[in-house]
Amino acid sequence: MIRSIFLFLDRTYVLQNSLLPSIWDTGLELFRTHIVSDSAVQKRTVEGILEQIELERNGETIDRSLLRSLLGMLSDLQVYKDSFEERFLTETNRLYAAEGQRLMQERDVPEYLHHVARRLEEENDRIVSYLDQSTQKPLICCVEKQLLGEHMNAVLQKGLSNLLDENRVTELALLYQLFSKVKAGLPTLLQFWRDYIKSFGGEIVCTPEKDKDMVQDLLDFKDKMDNVVQSCFARNEAFINAMKEAFETFINKRPNKPAELIAKYVDSKLRAGNKEATEEELERILDKIMIIFRFIHGKDVFEAFYKKDLAKRLLVGKSASVDAEKSMLSKLKHECGAAFTSKLEGMFKDMELSKDIMIQFKQYMQNQSEPSNIELTVNILTMGYWPSYTPMEVHLPSEVRVAVLKCSSCSTLGSTGKKELQVSLFQTLVLLMFNEGEEFSMEEIRAATGIEEGELRRTLQSLACGKARVLNKNPRGKDVEDGDRFNFNNDFKHKLFRIKINQIQMKETVEEQVSTTERVFQDRQYQIDAAVVRIMKMRKTLSHNLLVSELYNQLKFPVKPGDLKKRIESLIDRDYMERDKEIPNQYHYVA
Repeated sequence: MIRSIFLFLDRTYVLQNSLLPSIWDTGLELFRTHIVSDSAVQKRTVEGILEQIELERNGETIDRSLLRSLLGMLSDLQVYKDSFEERFLTETNRLYAAEGQRLMQERDVPEYLHHVARRLEEENDRIVSYLDQSTQKPLICCVEKQLLGEHMNAVLQKGLSNLLDENRVTELALLYQLFSKVKAGLPTLLQFWRDYIKSFGGEIVCTPEKDKDMVQDLLDFKDKMDNVVQSCFARNEAFINAMKEAFETFINKRPNKPAELIAKYVDSKLRAGNKEATEEELERILDKIMIIFRFIHGKDVFEAFYKKDLAKRLLVGKSASVDAEKSMLSKLKHECGAAFTSKLEGMFKDMELSKDIMIQFKQYMQNQSEPSNIELTVNILTMGYWPSYTPMEVHLPSEVRVAVLKCSSCSTLGSTGKKELQVSLFQTLVLLMFNEGEEFSMEEIRAATGIEEGELRRTLQSLACGKARVLNKNPRGKDVEDGDRFNFNNDFKHKLFRIKINQIQMKETVEEQVSTTERVFQDRQYQIDAAVVRIMKMRKTLSHNLLVSELYNQLKFPVKPGDLKKRIESLIDRDYMERDKEIPNQYHYVA
């Protein structure tokens, strides 16, 4: 008002005298010195402003335009920082320190996180509405420090597991977003996330009662954690790497078993009769399996069980799809190299070669002067590629013996009357008995065929208890018991001309599982021996520690220092190397 009254004075006399301040500046200076800098006025003004802000923080409505004018005045007079901001930040610190302590006790973590987000929003709104822009950084830092920074461990200990267990993606995304604002927030979250994965995954892998669901549980868990990283943790590279490292740690906590179960899971998916998957779904499942497979250290255990199951699928004709088999093979080759899959590929080559030989054999048999009424199918297997099988002695009837002599090995197709039965060798031996008599007991059949008891029970079960019942069993029932009697089913009907009678697959026995694991262990011994000799031959003389570290670099499976020591001792005993006479910790190669 003074400036308006003395406008003429301001624009003439004051302008002509450069040493004189303008009336506006003089007025502000007088107002600052005599009014705002008066301690009583300043104290009441600032306390009044702080009281209004506290009321608003407690949810009441205040006159924001009044605060905006007052704080604008303090800024213009250049006393905002000293007279107001310092006190304001001290009060804010005190308020949020108390609030953080209280609410961490009272509220669960999701609720607390939403509260923190709301408080940050409110404070940002205050800056836009009436605080000076320069206050933004210290104010937001103060809220983040008191509500988050001081309680990081408590928030994560109290709530992270639940959020992950319940897949609370909204709150997990909020947690990540809030922690990324606080000093050391993300490294702390990362550590807790890694520990959670190790603990949850360790439970899946180390609980033998849950073995039958282990692989599916691992796949589901991996999917869930992938989704959290994608949608909540902004695909942060550090979190992806921590997840991989955690998976690798917990999956190898229990040696061998996960590798074995993954091989069996793949078998269940690649076996015929797996209704749940189209080709595309199967491909997707195999890709996911490969991700889990990658974490496993003892890949040779997987190979041994995979080979055993693949052999069964190929020999019994139970593979769901050759394309899927070949696809899995190429994935393994890509992951582990050609040496890993060479035997598996050899098995496929054998099957294809056998097919060609059978076509030629069939043509040869048709051109004989006396064609056989038994159609024989044989698989010719290269010994080193396939698992080893125990040979069985059985009694072959003359019809089969003639066919075998012409071909030299057996797994057969037979035919009876107006129907053609596609059966295995053991099924053939049993059925041919009924050309000689009406009814036989299980003991009589066993004596005549020489088939081992367990195999015979399964063979009779397939002929008398399956879908196509060529034999009748007396008494009726699903299992074959001692004393059961069998006769030929003269009323046998089937809509097809050629009927394949499936063999009942033997469940893997504990002995079989143990012998596969032992075979892997034996192979590892040979590999360690070969690696030691290879290294010593090249280096001639080496200390124990250097030899061990070199072995760790070369061996592709987990091995304990004690096991390496045993193999080194064994090689010394067998004169492949010797201990230095002066330095017992040093070895020399013996040429």
